[in-house]
Amino acid sequence: MDETESEKTLTPPPNPLQRFGADVKRVRLGRGLAQKNLGRATGYSEAYVCLVESGKKMPSMRFAEGCDVAFGTNGLFAGLRKRIEEEDHASWFLPYLELERKASRILDYSANLVKGLLQTERYAQAIYRAAHPRTDPKVIDGKVRSRLQRRQIFERSQPPELWIILHEGCLRTLVGGAEVMAEQLDHLLAAADSPQIDLQVLPFSAGAAAEHLMSYTLLAFRDRDMTLYSGTPRGGRLYDSAGTVAWALDNYDRLRANALSLGESRSLIESLSKELRR
Repeated sequence: MDETESEKTLTPPPNPLQRFGADVKRVRLGRGLAQKNLGRATGYSEAYVCLVESGKKMPSMRFAEGCDVAFGTNGLFAGLRKRIEEEDHASWFLPYLELERKASRILDYSANLVKGLLQTERYAQAIYRAAHPRTDPKVIDGKVRSRLQRRQIFERSQPPELWIILHEGCLRTLVGGAEVMAEQLDHLLAAADSPQIDLQVLPFSAGAAAEHLMSYTLLAFRDRDMTLYSGTPRGGRLYDSAGTVAWALDNYDRLRANALSLGESRSLIESLSKELRR
């Protein structure tokens, strides 16, 4: 198998929005309806239907229910729409995930928690249970599985390079208790052994070097300009303007300058892991 064939084999699967849109289009065509007809039946514009079918827009529950009425599918699309919310794919995060799968290089600063790409199963479960204490455990399990699947980008024939800077607070916050946290720290050490991953710790002693910054990620690509993603408690946002990306890169360089070296970072993580296991 040549490299081109290998890349085709490893093409990432469609995300939930793309699957939903493809299903809508398939049934619509099967019913012989034009997009404008489906839009009229569901109370939306032809442009809205087009965006949903292309996987570029999160469908509303009203649209999904309208599809069920128009197609006679007895709640199928309403159920699919609900399932999207139950996965680790909030509507505002899906565009980022799509770019993450295509990135050739990822620069990340994590201010409070270990980045999702490097989380263990139990660490991720503890985060979700704390954030959604009243959610059905089966839903939590589905979110965790979805998060762990993100690691598949490192199984590509040309995996992305990941440079991650963790604030020391990420390492000292006991997410899930001492045993879970020690396991998470050991996982970070194992990840740092990969030639694709560089890991640095920004120590408390760096002072105000990062106090004004929230967690953020820079994605670099082989065929397009770099993109910045910044998350907040109420959602995240992508930025691609040259000025904003340049600002983020400048700050990232300052973070690296104030962080411990790769070797010193490893030693600190090892030390914290040993402390938790005593």
